[in-house]
Amino acid sequence: MFDSEFERGLFDLRKAKLDEIVKLGQAAYPNQFSASHTIPEVRAEWGEAKAEALETPRVTVAVAGRIMAIRAQGKAGFATLQQGGQRLQIYVRLDAVGEQGFALYKLLDMGDHIGASGYLFRTRTGELTIHVEKLTFLAKAMLALPEKFHGLADVELRYRQRYVDLFTNLDAREVFVKRAKTLKALRQFFDSRGYLEVETPMMQQVAGGAAARPFTTHHNALDLDLFLRIAPELYLKRLVVGGFDRVYEINRNFRNEGVSTQHNPEFTMLEFYQAYANYHDLMDLTEELIAFVAKEVNGTTITNFGGVEIDLGKWTRLTMREAIIKWWPEEADAPVKEDFNNVAALSSRCLATSNSIKKHRQSLGDNRDAVFVVEPQPLTELSKQAERLADLEVYFEGISHVIQKKEGFVGKIIANLFEGLAEPHLIQPTIIYEFPTAVSPLSKQNPDNSDWVERFEFYCGGFELGNAFSELNDPVEQHKRFAQQLEDRAHGDDEAHQMDEDYVRALAYGLPPTAGEGIGIDRLVMLLTGSKSIRDVILFPLMRNRDQVSGVQDQEGRAE
Repeated sequence: MFDSEFERGLFDLRKAKLDEIVKLGQAAYPNQFSASHTIPEVRAEWGEAKAEALETPRVTVAVAGRIMAIRAQGKAGFATLQQGGQRLQIYVRLDAVGEQGFALYKLLDMGDHIGASGYLFRTRTGELTIHVEKLTFLAKAMLALPEKFHGLADVELRYRQRYVDLFTNLDAREVFVKRAKTLKALRQFFDSRGYLEVETPMMQQVAGGAAARPFTTHHNALDLDLFLRIAPELYLKRLVVGGFDRVYEINRNFRNEGVSTQHNPEFTMLEFYQAYANYHDLMDLTEELIAFVAKEVNGTTITNFGGVEIDLGKWTRLTMREAIIKWWPEEADAPVKEDFNNVAALSSRCLATSNSIKKHRQSLGDNRDAVFVVEPQPLTELSKQAERLADLEVYFEGISHVIQKKEGFVGKIIANLFEGLAEPHLIQPTIIYEFPTAVSPLSKQNPDNSDWVERFEFYCGGFELGNAFSELNDPVEQHKRFAQQLEDRAHGDDEAHQMDEDYVRALAYGLPPTAGEGIGIDRLVMLLTGSKSIRDVILFPLMRNRDQVSGVQDQEGRAE
């Protein structure tokens, strides 16, 4: 309970104060206070009222809150109460509250909860204040608040002690208020369009619906090994088979993977499915949805993330191939569309790019003086450029090597090229569509080219927020792809899908043409609030034990 002997001593001191408060006739832990208003209500109704308007007649109120500042001078004092994310000043005088009331006031500390009844007035500085006529003790803070209630300075401590962070850091509190508004807006959007909100199992016998490593558990009574849900997808599509044409679930998922500023092992997603629609329909719906939520939460489609202004009402659409070509290194010739259908052509293009980058890097190093003469620039900029080229050289050499040895599907290489070259540039809202079949085992193939599927992901702020596709509804083809995933698993891919025979059976009863999508709620809230880390938008993120060895670097996890 105590982090130090100092804390233990402080606890004992405040316990003695609590005993003195009880001697004054106050309950140590009362179970109720009848307030006439909340502090936000007082602010809303009288925050702009003139001093004269508060005098005749007097406005009497009774509020409760936590003390965030307190001071006494002789026979009077001021304190600041906080409730509902807003603060209000109170004024306590001996002749107004009596000797016992003022004795109570002098035993109070920052962090204590009290009730204050009295009338409103404005001080000489114009501050709206309650002139207290009665004080009621409600709870003692037995540990000290962070200094000057500016909030916890240690970021990790903020995550570990969120209960302190929320009342000492009003900006942090506002993030979670906006998170709640985000969830409300999402439900409003889908409910108004005839979608049905449902719940699906969180413990599953087959971990399906995503490429991820699951958490495992065991049910003793049934003697069953179970997985915590990595995605609700396969169950939601079973419901579409059952006749629920439009369903959605705001769901908790669990993935036994690394953590980063964008990944947490436990996270929240929205998944929704619409019968008789395809992925083009969901592209339109997604753009409409994100703009709607932004306006409901922030009152505008404009948000600021990473120091960049982003307009969530303006979208760009690119195929995955177009994105790769657009952001191919300028030091080499970019591939053409046909290269992505030919292993040899793509391998040759990657190798040529690696060689071209190598020449540019060597030229940069061998002719540094010449570079300064032609175009003077700081050495640090040259160093950054050289480092970028060195990373790209290694990157393309590796990809070319893998393709030549045929160590993976060309589709997986294309997905890798997109993640490495294009994804970091997707700051403004962008839809990337047409994915390789090899990385999309649950998506319907393009009718004109079986190497590609009708799938899209949307990006903003440099990371993925959602994943959608026209659902594969051919049970024979689905079984075939599950079998291929099992083969990948046998060769060491522990994130490959497992076989779900019951899901294939469900498809055999007939899944209508359907489109489905999953959106990361945590990342969406990051974007809407300008939060740098996913831990800033999760109330109680998973943390390493304090007594574990420190300094272990977070590992990058896999996005949905």
